[in-house]
Amino acid sequence: MSKLRRWITLCCGTTIALAFQVRCYASDDTPRTWVPYFTPATSLPKAPDSEGFLQRWLLLEPIDKPNRSNAGFTDSYVRAHLTTNYFTGQFTVLPRNGDKVTVGNEELVWHAVDSANYDVKLFRFAYGLNKRTYGVLFWAVTVVASPRELKGVRLAVGSNSASMWWLNGEEAVDLFGDRRMVADDCVSKRVTLKQGKNVIRGAVINGPGLSDFCVRFIDEKGEPIKDLTLELNNSGI
Repeated sequence: MSKLRRWITLCCGTTIALAFQVRCYASDDTPRTWVPYFTPATSLPKAPDSEGFLQRWLLLEPIDKPNRSNAGFTDSYVRAHLTTNYFTGQFTVLPRNGDKVTVGNEELVWHAVDSANYDVKLFRFAYGLNKRTYGVLFWAVTVVASPRELKGVRLAVGSNSASMWWLNGEEAVDLFGDRRMVADDCVSKRVTLKQGKNVIRGAVINGPGLSDFCVRFIDEKGEPIKDLTLELNNSGI
């Protein structure tokens, strides 16, 4: 019997000690799930949430990228590793739900999901799939449809930990260093959203700890842009 269990038994009785033991080991037998963090995305267009955050994404199962610490996520390190080509079509192909790519000798799958929260909880995504959760690199893609051309807007991003983001193939936002996810932590220079479909790609790298991100567009006054839709249909791009 461990010292902790002996202490609980002496203070509170064997019943509480047994309950403590069951609670400690129950998680090992509990099936892993996305719920309540994600639901499968549908074919219907989805609007941003009430604060303009984009909640529909295609997420690739995590790429193994061992890092014992996040302290080394300097701009040069992050840029070197997030611009490396890990799989075919990384910066050009628009994935669909269920598409597979090969990274090294491992086959990884794209999943189309809707986040229940304003932030996309990558740790929970990986955990729910019974994939590695630490020392990982995630890829995310979404298609944003705008009803008109929007000039002078900014892409606002927060991530845990470091990340890089591209809009329509152009690098837009970089977040370096060991950081927690904070909404609008970094914003792009003024960019233009085309009328019609626009592609956002992102890569998030993390060592130990939780991984997540949040993305939205803001106007000149810092107000969220909400009259957009997120789609899975890649035609017309």
